[in-house]
Amino acid sequence: MSARTGSLQARVEQYLAERRRVGFELSTMGHGLASFARHVQAAGHHGPLKVDLMATWARQAKGGHGDRATAARRLKMLRPFTKWLRQFEPATEVPNEAVFGAVPGRMTPHVYREPEIVDLLAAARELGPDGGLRPAVMETLFGLIACTGLRISEALGLLDADVDLQGGVLTIRQSKCGKSRLVPRHPSAIEALARYRAQRTRHVRSTPELPFFVASRGRLLGQPVGDRQVHRIFEELRRQLGWVDRGSHGTPRIHDLRHSFAVRRLVLWHEQGVDVGQRMLALSTYLGHVKVSSTYWYLTGVPELMGLLGQRFERFANPWEDGDE
Repeated sequence: MSARTGSLQARVEQYLAERRRVGFELSTMGHGLASFARHVQAAGHHGPLKVDLMATWARQAKGGHGDRATAARRLKMLRPFTKWLRQFEPATEVPNEAVFGAVPGRMTPHVYREPEIVDLLAAARELGPDGGLRPAVMETLFGLIACTGLRISEALGLLDADVDLQGGVLTIRQSKCGKSRLVPRHPSAIEALARYRAQRTRHVRSTPELPFFVASRGRLLGQPVGDRQVHRIFEELRRQLGWVDRGSHGTPRIHDLRHSFAVRRLVLWHEQGVDVGQRMLALSTYLGHVKVSSTYWYLTGVPELMGLLGQRFERFANPWEDGDE
């Protein structure tokens, strides 16, 4: 950056503030741009930003052990920012796909089978310590994500006041792009949430502002349970259960519980003879997708649904095969 444009970090903060004012959350991008600004400062770079500098930063993903696809995604993160920056520094270069190639499309998730989810919840119940709250926290958290398709950040962000057991609805506040939504729940799920709340009350006094899912040990008791802790426990349970990955991420993930919910719903609608196309907007709203195209992706990106799509097309193309000629 040249002296007349101010520090790169200041421009990063200005860019993020402008985007967030119109509704974008930009959590991942915020961390990425801050990392890039530190890289530029450490390199002692002066003058307009160049693609070579950006590519060097992108290659450092995962401690320098990231693959081409990871570097391509990281570099792509800089494109909207560098385009915006050109209004202040016209000589700023904007990276393209020539460096690392195109960013790969969305990867196939691990679609959990029902016995796998049952086993996961059973394993969570066996977590220690005896008489502690942690088993109930983890079993209820994983079960809720599996039966609602919530993002883990949405589940962990729930306050006690957001879980209306009488109305049978969850309030998801300020999720992706600052949107909020209501998520109705089946009575069986409400019963499980009520059992957890009753058990939690024996350890922590309930208030409307209390996080619904709480840390369960020592001085952290009653504080929000951490994302890192949840992923660590999930990885322990995953290894214990010995799952074989059926997706393309390398291992089954917590986020695949959300994908599995969407896939199971679409499969059920297909089996019921429902017009899936007419239901996609409702499912997109329920899941909190910013764009309905993110919901339609399941039809072409998940093998289980590609098969169903092919069956529907065959019936459309050969309607006489279902009846008398």
